[in-house]
Amino acid sequence: MLLENMSMAFSAIRVNKMRSFLTMLGIIIGIGSVISIVSIGDTMRSLFADLYKDVGVTQGFLAIGYWVDDVRQSDYFTLDELERVKEVFGDQIAYIDSNMSTSAEAITKEVTVNFDFSGIDYNYIDVQPVEMVYGRYLNEGDILARKNNVVMDVDSARLLFGEENAVGRTFRTTLFGNVNEFTVVGIYKKEVSAFQKLMMGGQSDRGTAFVPYTLLTWPNDYFYYLHVYAREDVDLNAFFDQLIAYVANYKGREPEDMRMQTAMEEMNSVDTMMGGLSAAVGGIAAISLLVGGIGIMNIMLVSVTERTREIGIRKSLGAKTRDILIQFLTESAILSACGGIIGITIGVGLVSIIGAAFGIAVVIKPGVVILAVSFSAVVGIFFGLYPASKAAKADPIDALRYE
Repeated sequence: MLLENMSMAFSAIRVNKMRSFLTMLGIIIGIGSVISIVSIGDTMRSLFADLYKDVGVTQGFLAIGYWVDDVRQSDYFTLDELERVKEVFGDQIAYIDSNMSTSAEAITKEVTVNFDFSGIDYNYIDVQPVEMVYGRYLNEGDILARKNNVVMDVDSARLLFGEENAVGRTFRTTLFGNVNEFTVVGIYKKEVSAFQKLMMGGQSDRGTAFVPYTLLTWPNDYFYYLHVYAREDVDLNAFFDQLIAYVANYKGREPEDMRMQTAMEEMNSVDTMMGGLSAAVGGIAAISLLVGGIGIMNIMLVSVTERTREIGIRKSLGAKTRDILIQFLTESAILSACGGIIGITIGVGLVSIIGAAFGIAVVIKPGVVILAVSFSAVVGIFFGLYPASKAAKADPIDALRYE
């Protein structure tokens, strides 16, 4: 019976091709919009998750809270305190530094380029891996001796020296009022996704380089942040809570006075925001499904009216009320499901084309596709229920007399 009803439904759709297509249009637009928006939202969430993984999800920044009114100089950190934290939490910390950085002009005989200098320890490469293509990374000797050595990426080397292999080349720069000559000891390369390039806006006119953090943080200096990477096997929430409690106690503060900014919290916040935005916009797009459902109801009422004599003949030959009801519900569901399939095809195709244009791997979840098809069929059944019920309740004698 089901196969017979489906065959009759497809026959009715073929007889009225244009009318059927226009009826499905609302479902096509609705399902296509929902699939596109949800897929774009999932893709963006995935890209941001990869972005934070690249930065380091175990990363955290600890400082005195900006809301604290009576900030004292002792609330800031020194290198001795940094070493003390490293000793106390050594088995849980993968990396720690003072998060010091500065911007200055890098000057050669040929050019002057604005550079962002970041102070790092020699083992920063363990938490932020890069591929060394020329020379070497900063080593422990560079850090302890405060050597004027730098490591930069290939783009920065090309920008400053006009070539990638700039190992051994020198430039002058002014850090904190002191003019010094720096030597390039290494050039690295780090793969950047198309999404990151898009966010950065293409090639930058600024250079970036790593210098020993001891050059930017002297023994008697105070600095604002403790920059920490926890080990990957550590319970992040428990570790950060312990670190806050320890530092707050050492500084004579309450834990509530300290501010812990973590990559994990930011990632969860962005993920929640993107998920909520995707759901909200997807919900708005789903309104068109309601319009499409009303269109199906309208055309099914027309179809019932046009096929009144057919209904009368079937009933006179023994068809039950339930048989007529199922026949028109099947036709309504198939009409809606076909629209859903076309909408999914358009939505998936559109998202794939956009992803290919920007070099981004799109995320299309099979569960969403299945749900969309099922939902479109349910819409067809729901909005086809009244026309089908009207057809099923038709009096066979009146139906046979209908012209």
